[in-house]
Amino acid sequence: MSLRRLLGAATAVVMLGSLTAIPAAHAVPADTQTVKAGTDVQGTPEAMWKETPDGFASLPGYGLTGTTGGQAGRIVTAATIQELKDYAAATEPLIIFIRGTLTAADYIKIPVAANKSFIGVGTDAEVVNAGFKLISVSNVIFRNFTVRDSYIPGDWDGKSPENDRDGIQLDTTHHVWVDHMKFQRMGDGLIDTRKDSDLVTYSWNVFADNNKALGVGWSANAVTRMTIHHNWIRNTTQRNFSLDNTAAAHVYNNYLQDIGQYGMMGRNAAKVVLEGNTFTAVQDPVVAKDPATEVVNRDNIFNGTRGRKDNVGAAFDPTQYYAYQKDDAARVPELVAAGAGPRGSSAPNNTTEVTVALDGTGDFGSLQAAIGSVPSGSTLPRTITVKPGTYRESVNIWADRPNLTIQGATANPADVVITYDLPANGMKFFGGTWGAGGSATLNVLAEGTTVRNLTVENSYDEAANGGSQALAVRTVADKVTFDGTRFLGNQDTYLADTTGRDATARTYLKNCYIEGDVDFIYGRGTAVLDGCTIHSLDRASATNNGYIVAPSTKNSNPYGILIVNSTLTSDAAPGTVSLGRPWFASSDPAAHPMAVIRDSVLGNHIAVQGWADMSGHAWTEGRFAEFNNTGPGAYVNEFHPQLSPADALTFTKEAFLGDWTPKGRG
Repeated sequence: MSLRRLLGAATAVVMLGSLTAIPAAHAVPADTQTVKAGTDVQGTPEAMWKETPDGFASLPGYGLTGTTGGQAGRIVTAATIQELKDYAAATEPLIIFIRGTLTAADYIKIPVAANKSFIGVGTDAEVVNAGFKLISVSNVIFRNFTVRDSYIPGDWDGKSPENDRDGIQLDTTHHVWVDHMKFQRMGDGLIDTRKDSDLVTYSWNVFADNNKALGVGWSANAVTRMTIHHNWIRNTTQRNFSLDNTAAAHVYNNYLQDIGQYGMMGRNAAKVVLEGNTFTAVQDPVVAKDPATEVVNRDNIFNGTRGRKDNVGAAFDPTQYYAYQKDDAARVPELVAAGAGPRGSSAPNNTTEVTVALDGTGDFGSLQAAIGSVPSGSTLPRTITVKPGTYRESVNIWADRPNLTIQGATANPADVVITYDLPANGMKFFGGTWGAGGSATLNVLAEGTTVRNLTVENSYDEAANGGSQALAVRTVADKVTFDGTRFLGNQDTYLADTTGRDATARTYLKNCYIEGDVDFIYGRGTAVLDGCTIHSLDRASATNNGYIVAPSTKNSNPYGILIVNSTLTSDAAPGTVSLGRPWFASSDPAAHPMAVIRDSVLGNHIAVQGWADMSGHAWTEGRFAEFNNTGPGAYVNEFHPQLSPADALTFTKEAFLGDWTPKGRG
């Protein structure tokens, strides 16, 4: 097979030597390693590494017999961004090898003319701070390189006027194959497939560490036909994909892992066949948003998901368009993790120290991207240091990334602020509300997490928008430590949660500051607040300025919330704040809420009747007690039950934390 046939059809061989611009008909250079059709240099099976596109990109249409890229043209090599721009815009067909790291000083979306193949050379081909723009063109192939890092630090939502920084943008374009690529940390979408683009296949790619992953649509016409298979979509938030008005979207054998908001979505008149995919830690994994949407949801696997798994309508039959071989969904995580992305080194990532900064001096510009750099499943302790600034993003510390420390770069937690503003009663654009967990600015799902010297805030404006739960922090995992951390919010600032009613999760908060008004320390988890300042916000009421704790401890757990060696403060009127109330959640009516406040200083805002009733349950139904408190709010009466000295010996932070001794406990 000639080099032109092998590479012109975008078969991704890996080029190990240097290439200069040579005619396609030249003999294979001696320093170029080629391989048999169907195999790459690592022996990847033919199913993962094909000579020609499959799916819709392989079909004839619009005067083409299929997608061949630059097969008819010369082979050239781009070693700079300028060379890449020049070759991409050329009117002639070209096979463009990309060698090494091509970095744009200022972001550029490179215009691409028709009949081009972009092929990464070796194991480290990448385009940095740039993307590709295909406007009313056809017959383009991208294979075997990485497109990364055009993120504008601080613009997590991608709303700044200058941010249209996609990895690839297609407008009214047909016959495009994107295969064995990696896209991560772009300013806007990783790929936007827009305005009636058609006959597209995205296969064996990695889409990672971004807010918006893959959007399709921007058209009132249901035209787009696309195949999406064996892609790995991980540590993203939305558009995973968002399929708007697709005439036929065949989505099979993809691995969606650690997704913040929603998974696969059909919109308007989209027709989607979704089969043999695996969803892990994805909220609302399958959404048919609109009445005209048809989504066939079959043979998919859902692990650790919650929310919608829609299955509506007949959509279409992919076999009427082309033949394909579907893998068992149970094998998809293994297959995709091993085969997706550029062919290259699989050396382990053993980096233990990374830095996040808004000014470009860090390894990453966002905290969520830095978390995504930690390999899934790795138990190696790693530290992310966040430089001063305000980071507006919703952050998830995924369960498959344990033993992670996130720390502010200074000793002052006010210097580093992680903030977002979702309320629990806020409406999702596709229906339903965010709920408590969905509102949290920081979700800690990984065991052994430590957070220190920073602030986490839910900045939802109650005064402007009305009252709602709006969490700053939710912890679910066991053995989570907060040290010198500030929690800012109003209602339900901190939720000590567990993975289920019968699970136990312990959190240790040392020298922290927590503020709120209603039930702002709550949940069924075990939480020890040691040496903390707990500040009740003033709601300007003369009689009721809220409640501090609202435990929902399971009835078999002797240890709920412990506040020890702490200071309870407020600017509210004297006697208007309750220590807490018992929460009998609807999911656990047999709970037995438990909280102890001891060895602490209680301000005069604490009510004479220290504990309050809740939702028809008397405060006496909870397990509430105090011991050895001081200050004007440290009453000893029938409404402030006290531990005996003997009982006090059994309700200590050591007892609450059991066999776990977090660093700094003492």
